[in-house]
Amino acid sequence: MSYNNAKELYASIGVDTEKALQKLSEITISLHCWQGDDVCGFETVGSTLNGGGIQTTGNYPGKARTISELMSDLEKALSLLPGKHKVNLHASYLDNGGIFVDRDAIEPKHFACWVDFAKKNNIGLDFNPTFFSHKYAEDGFTISSADKGIRDFWVEHGKRCRNIAEYFGKELGQRCVTNFWAPDGYKDTPVDRMAPRQRLMESLDEMFARPIDKKYNRDAVESKVFGIGSESYVVGSHEFYLGYTMKNPDVMVTYDTGHFHPTEMVSNKISATLLFADELLFHVSRPVRWDSDHVVTFDDELQLIAHELVSNDLLGKVNIALDYFDASINRIAAWVLGVRNTRKALLKALLEPVAYLKKAELEGDLTTRLVLTEELKSFPFGEVWNEYCRRNNVPESDWLAEVKTYEKDVLAKRN
Repeated sequence: MSYNNAKELYASIGVDTEKALQKLSEITISLHCWQGDDVCGFETVGSTLNGGGIQTTGNYPGKARTISELMSDLEKALSLLPGKHKVNLHASYLDNGGIFVDRDAIEPKHFACWVDFAKKNNIGLDFNPTFFSHKYAEDGFTISSADKGIRDFWVEHGKRCRNIAEYFGKELGQRCVTNFWAPDGYKDTPVDRMAPRQRLMESLDEMFARPIDKKYNRDAVESKVFGIGSESYVVGSHEFYLGYTMKNPDVMVTYDTGHFHPTEMVSNKISATLLFADELLFHVSRPVRWDSDHVVTFDDELQLIAHELVSNDLLGKVNIALDYFDASINRIAAWVLGVRNTRKALLKALLEPVAYLKKAELEGDLTTRLVLTEELKSFPFGEVWNEYCRRNNVPESDWLAEVKTYEKDVLAKRN
């Protein structure tokens, strides 16, 4: 079936594919830099930042070892992706010129190369403090540490990260979203659950004290149900951060789709939260049994999230970023597959006759609702996706060949 045939079929149920494609082109997706080098960063030569709830598995050849290699790999991935994008950086991906700079001393100048990269590729930048894999995180606590000296160190890091994010927003003319996630917690059951959360609240208040114009930066906080070394208690739970953002509405809550109990559905939290919050940040991931950060696939939950965002006209209230790190497969393929699947899910949702289905539901015509939603599953949205790729001058489905060629010509030579 051609695109024109698919266009006519969708028109028969009241869906304008051209409007769907236009809407899809307006959505920005942020690529996470840490997929390209297994969360190693560039603080020291040959460094690895695994730890503090972070662990990458696999040893596929060709990971990026320098900033220039990572930028080259990101450019290759971007060349295979339709639509608008940003790159999401961690603070550990600084350019320190080969001279170690600790995290409480980082400055905008250490990320000037990333601003140049973003300008060259016409993209924006997002940011994250790196609250893990450091001598001041060895006991599992950072911004909620009982040691005031350690806590002050990390608070200063957070303040400096916000300064850098503001710099990104001003330089690029695109707002930066800065996401705060810390792995703080206990491996075994604690006696005192309140005191660490009190300290976390106070640290956040101090880090967010300086007002920053929202056109340059918006802060967000990310929860986790448990992590490596914090299996029994995580200070920054979902309830804590949701409460914090309700009290401090300038800060967004982050929903990482892998940071909840296996039976929880993040898609079901969206409408409940956005009745009270003005905006959300999504870290799209895929848990397998636990928060194992697998490459995003075109699964039911991803499609349900996209449906919730589109059917309730919430796309203007969400920021979409990816968060996974798989070292067992080609890292560029991991980026491309995850982003394309996320955008495909959004397109599929944009091709639903939402108004008609809502009307049937409101009138109690549940037969029509069920039948049409089932029939839609076999509608040719793939033809509409292929048309979108053609218009964006990227491969439709045969992009892996280009990745394999890049692997042979570039990645293989890094070993």
